[in-house]
Amino acid sequence: MAAMPKELEGLVTAMGDSVSITRIAMRDFYVGEIAGCPCVVVLSRIGKVAAAATTTVLIETFKATSIVFVGLAGGLHSSIRVGDIVVASLLMQHDLDARPLFARYEVPMLGLSRFTPDASLSAALLSHARAYLAEQSRSGSAHGVASVDRPSTAHHGLIVTGDVFVSEPSRHRAIQQQLPDALCVEMEGAAMAQVCFEFGVPFAVMRVISDHADHNADVDLSDFLEKKASLYTCGVLFKFLATLR
Repeated sequence: MAAMPKELEGLVTAMGDSVSITRIAMRDFYVGEIAGCPCVVVLSRIGKVAAAATTTVLIETFKATSIVFVGLAGGLHSSIRVGDIVVASLLMQHDLDARPLFARYEVPMLGLSRFTPDASLSAALLSHARAYLAEQSRSGSAHGVASVDRPSTAHHGLIVTGDVFVSEPSRHRAIQQQLPDALCVEMEGAAMAQVCFEFGVPFAVMRVISDHADHNADVDLSDFLEKKASLYTCGVLFKFLATLR
């Protein structure tokens, strides 16, 4: 699952003749096989509600046994560069605040603020992400985004989610100050994580850093989305899916 078409471009094509399409809740669910692995590919659309709705359909209608969300994100932590990959070790909603009824960030009625992805799925994604970036570095085809002082790197850490596109330096700084361990920010992951948690379905989230969640974020994301997003997401997912056969 991803939020935007370019983030999954190539996966549906890889299904070949095996693909069938089911339309539910204004979404097209592509059902087939990739690298011999039975799977469903779908665009959630952008935001927490959209991601939660799509996740519910995957579980209830398609009986998904695990769910992986991939896509772009804005870097928050000083260690994160454009072109890096972050696999979530934890996910939380940075804009959730039901005080004074509940603690800040706590999901009402669940008693949790952070959701933990499946360890084996996350380890596999992280391993394949590192292998993919190493291949790109060796071949000299790192898509033109690697830093001059180091190649792109795969990280494992906290990803935060909110219904806001972070492009104001003041908002960026506020999230950093409140959640200093957050590596990057996006708009769907923690919502998917909550639904998966409630249904008892294993999940994982992988994000490619397209921008620094600052005043240039809209331009940087658009350029990365158009030219590079699917190279990263599909490059890693093809490897990942091949191991699930």
